[in-house]
Amino acid sequence: MNDIAISVQNVSMRFNLSKEKITGLKEYVVKTLKRQISYEEFWALKDVSFAVNKGEVFGVMGLNGAGKSTLLKIIAGVFKPTDGTVSVNGSLAPLLELGAGFDPEFTARDNVYMNGAMFGHPPEYMAARYDEIMDFAELRDFEHVAVKNFSSGMMGRLGFAVATSVQPEILIVDEILGVGDYKFQKKCEERIDNMIAKGITVLVVSHNIKTIKEMCSRAILLKKGEIICVGDVDEVCKVYGDG
Repeated sequence: MNDIAISVQNVSMRFNLSKEKITGLKEYVVKTLKRQISYEEFWALKDVSFAVNKGEVFGVMGLNGAGKSTLLKIIAGVFKPTDGTVSVNGSLAPLLELGAGFDPEFTARDNVYMNGAMFGHPPEYMAARYDEIMDFAELRDFEHVAVKNFSSGMMGRLGFAVATSVQPEILIVDEILGVGDYKFQKKCEERIDNMIAKGITVLVVSHNIKTIKEMCSRAILLKKGEIICVGDVDEVCKVYGDG
């Protein structure tokens, strides 16, 4: 078990989807009180099991709606699974929805410190990395601007810079290599490559077979919440391409 970074055992995730079309909060409250809202069960994941070894770059593949993002959010601790267990052995940095934790009314500088606190880092820890974060994000001229005025690209760049400013033991990457322009994308790829070279464990989602083949040694393929196959990356990519 000491060689396992991530263990996912018999994980299932159920969401209750409303069958009603509700146009406002008042209507929702009234119908809820009158018990007029019916729900339909939706299983985003069904009995998913796999393990990721320490130092491994492991891919998660599947079409839209396959359950990839739900799986990563469970591993990151954002969601609690309906059934099953997840064990994470090591410090974790999730690159899921970059900038999702930012307060739009706060400046870029304030959000760097606040986001660092969310990762468990004290102000002095973030102060030592602040200049490097702003320079990497290429946002030095906007550090005192409220992030509500940022474009989605600027928000993503700041989120990526903050999340990768530390050296985690496990990195979770969810389709974020499209952040910013081509030049910035290359910077992101180089930073992740450097982290991989230092031996961290990486769990990466991508629709791009070429990306998965280049980065990963093993992978899983999900379809409608279930594992279709798991194993050698070339074999999994072949099944994905044939599907």
